[in-house]
Amino acid sequence: MSESSSDISDDIVWHEHSVDRALREKVLGQRGCVVWFTGLSGCGKSTVANALDVMLNRQGRATTLLDGDNVRHGLCAPPAVLASEHGEEFSQRFGLGFGAVDREENIRRIGSVAALMAGAGLITLTAFVSPYRKDRDRVRAIVNETGGDDFIEVFVDTPLEICESRDPKGLYKKARAGEIKNFTGISDPYESPESPEIRLDGGAGRSVVEMATEVAEYLKQHNRI
Repeated sequence: MSESSSDISDDIVWHEHSVDRALREKVLGQRGCVVWFTGLSGCGKSTVANALDVMLNRQGRATTLLDGDNVRHGLCAPPAVLASEHGEEFSQRFGLGFGAVDREENIRRIGSVAALMAGAGLITLTAFVSPYRKDRDRVRAIVNETGGDDFIEVFVDTPLEICESRDPKGLYKKARAGEIKNFTGISDPYESPESPEIRLDGGAGRSVVEMATEVAEYLKQHNRI
């Protein structure tokens, strides 16, 4: 006899661990959190997140960095990446493209993983375009569900024209030529954060180190490190 979805859900329970979050954070000497860098492609979010990661690592802090492109190689791989190893049916069911629904699931997966890492006491840095406000708000809810105010949204506010002039991967050029559909800032919207914890002005000529230091100071002032 087959089981209904409700029966299966009833069988999934949360198991408390003997080593809880407080004990892990005591060992690490820090409070776990998710520092969520968001902004247009080319705004500098990955660069600043990486600089912050280096800065905190040199201070002896336990960190991890989730980056958009890297996650697409595994956890959120597109169908084409999965097809060769898992087959067409699997790749179409679990692979993620770049449409609105796929982006929603991409951010949901990352948010759930980031929440687990923060719960282990890690300062979890993420760098994703994450263009839709509702998706970022959902991640905030996931992260804050058990830890209070663990979600720290960092908006790297760099004007589109500057991002497009940088175009490190040539994506804007392809988007303008119609080779990439649903590209944020060109053929798809970017919904700016309304009340981010931190706003970094990426068009003001500030150095990467200055912006990373600003985020580090925020973490220090809020007793994360």
